[in-house]
Amino acid sequence: MKLQPDRIEGVNVISGLTADAVSVNGVKHTSSIVIPWVGDVGAWGTAGFEALTAEDFDRLAALGPELVIFGSGARIRFAPPLLLRGLMARRIGIETMDTAAACRTYNVLAGESRKVVAALLLG
Repeated sequence: MKLQPDRIEGVNVISGLTADAVSVNGVKHTSSIVIPWVGDVGAWGTAGFEALTAEDFDRLAALGPELVIFGSGARIRFAPPLLLRGLMARRIGIETMDTAAACRTYNVLAGESRKVVAALLLG
């Protein structure tokens, strides 16, 4: 599905999503991904939901967002609170949703110039 018709100048935009890939700024990615509102998009490095660690979420906090949108895959799954402790200690909000909803929500917030990071699990 196509998610965003135009590129918002200077902001990373999720432009498409399939069952096994997400496109950001027109570039297709096939592994779990971190998308900050500005800056470099990159692999998240996690092997899947069961392999998530506190360090995975601490890496997101280091980007300085006000909010993290966690796309947990095809269905919504909540990460254990212990893994989110670093975000909570820095007073960074986190919202969990399935990856498709996370993509849509990220685009809305990034389009409003919010400091948002999408952390998306694929597959």
